[in-house]
Amino acid sequence: MKLDENHEITFRDTISTVDEKGKRNWVYAKKPKGRIYNYRKFFAYSLLAFLFIVPFIKIHGEPLLLFNVIKRKFIIFGVIFWPQDSFLFYLMMLSFILFIVLFTVVYGRLFCGWACPQTIFLEFVFRPVEWLIDGTPAKQKKLKAQAWNLEKIFKRALKHTVFWILSFLTVSALLSFILGIEVVLNFLKHPFPEHKSGFIALIIFTSAFYFIYAWFREQVCSLMCPYGRLQSVLVDPNTIIVSYDYLRGEPRGLSKKTNTETVENIGDCIDCKQCVHVCPTNIDIRNGTQLECVNCTACIDACNATMKKTGKPKGLIRFASENGIKTGKDFKLTTRNIAYTVVLTGIVIFFLTMLMTRPDVEANIIRDRNILPQIQNDTIINVYNVKILNKTHNNLNLEIKPNNFKGILKFFGDKLEVKSGEKTEPKMLIYIPKSELKQKSRILKFDIFSKGKLIETAETNFTNPDINN
Repeated sequence: MKLDENHEITFRDTISTVDEKGKRNWVYAKKPKGRIYNYRKFFAYSLLAFLFIVPFIKIHGEPLLLFNVIKRKFIIFGVIFWPQDSFLFYLMMLSFILFIVLFTVVYGRLFCGWACPQTIFLEFVFRPVEWLIDGTPAKQKKLKAQAWNLEKIFKRALKHTVFWILSFLTVSALLSFILGIEVVLNFLKHPFPEHKSGFIALIIFTSAFYFIYAWFREQVCSLMCPYGRLQSVLVDPNTIIVSYDYLRGEPRGLSKKTNTETVENIGDCIDCKQCVHVCPTNIDIRNGTQLECVNCTACIDACNATMKKTGKPKGLIRFASENGIKTGKDFKLTTRNIAYTVVLTGIVIFFLTMLMTRPDVEANIIRDRNILPQIQNDTIINVYNVKILNKTHNNLNLEIKPNNFKGILKFFGDKLEVKSGEKTEPKMLIYIPKSELKQKSRILKFDIFSKGKLIETAETNFTNPDINN
């Protein structure tokens, strides 16, 4: 715990990665070990495998996931979202944001430590490379302090070359979710002169990615990430977070023994500082919840290992709420947590219902108000503007037939052949005998077929000028 001249707590007034003079405190995190870390490692490498494999997976010739903001085309697990589906896409984003809020209220920043790309790339890609090349934190400090010689030049050059290659591969994978894997591969195969601008953009993004993980690192979480700032608003005394059991651990120190009896009333914390050494943001979790803590659980594994060696129960640092530590009671859902869950569940159900019932073809048939209905002999003619959007992966050859009336449909202008993601806007004339029309206005229904299969229905209003009232 950091104290000022008046012996007052000051650790909450500054961040651990900046000293009193404002200079960067470089974090030399010790490699974590333990059961929870193994779970994190499995989860992290599963997400990394997902990142690099998914761009190559196709469904009906389209990527499994695509977020092409340039063409305003989004594909999520094979379902295409076009600009006309922006309502569904925004609803899905809202559901995701509310899920993060709910998850934070209940479990704190567990997302940051387990699923955030910043943590995954830093702790499971770049830091392992650093440990492999530069060695343990002690060796890393020694290497930084020593004068430039052949060993230091070699290790620095090797490490940063590997960092750059990893950054390049990662950015290429990320861009493939936006532009498509074929476009990115073309950037790499034919950079000049065919794809000069795209390749330059790839290099710029790679440089930014390299800068973040080679130098900026945990500062992203401490200084830039808005989600970290939201933690102070969303977390309450009932939130489950990585917590130090101060009732059990204090006062800290090694127990002095005479024979088998303890002669001093010492807590379970032996002040070994292993929880600090493994922390990727260089905080002391024993000071309580702090802005920099990402709930990565490295301190839990480190403390449990120490407790095992000293013959004391595990769980001195564990997942618990502030009230749980204070009262010793198990976690219970609060009214706010239940309310968040109900709202989130309702939005997700609504979204899934809208998604599953979304038609493959969106058809609008609107009477052209610029052209008055006509009477030819015993037939009434109305002119319509037809707009048909194909939301499927395939090109469609459509056919429109009357559903609840007897009449003739004639089309001119655009054809009823619609490519994937495109629309057609033909004019349509409807001829209906007067005998079919008993009132001034009637609702007409239409069936839309593709290869003989009914794929959508539409309706419009038909006006009979032969009846005044």
